[in-house]
Amino acid sequence: MLKSCSYCGVIHARNYQCPKKPKRLKEPTAIDRFRWTKAWQRKRKVINERDKHLCQVCIRKLYNTMDQYTFTNIEVHHIVPIVEDWNKRLDDDNLICLCSYHHKMAEAGEIDRHQLLRIAAQQEQTYLA
Repeated sequence: MLKSCSYCGVIHARNYQCPKKPKRLKEPTAIDRFRWTKAWQRKRKVINERDKHLCQVCIRKLYNTMDQYTFTNIEVHHIVPIVEDWNKRLDDDNLICLCSYHHKMAEAGEIDRHQLLRIAAQQEQTYLA
């Protein structure tokens, strides 16, 4: 059976390996593999529910907030990065919902890590109460 190749545009046999197909640049790391696990997907869902799918920095009007109730492009952020402490990767008090803007700031170190830890602890206490 023949098939049109999306890499070179020529018609090849279905099992032909086209030399124009780009090679994968790097092997997935342990962190990449962790992000595909069911444990992470479940934890991410719990944190989103705990934080009501809202950016916790925006809701407190910190760090150039434009819209207080940001609920689009919400990402779960590891306050202490996985590469620094693998054991905290699923800790509720190390995870917080941030919009993509504040997530980039947190990753760059522009948002104080201790402040994010305090916010996460407040959210955890409110959620458990």
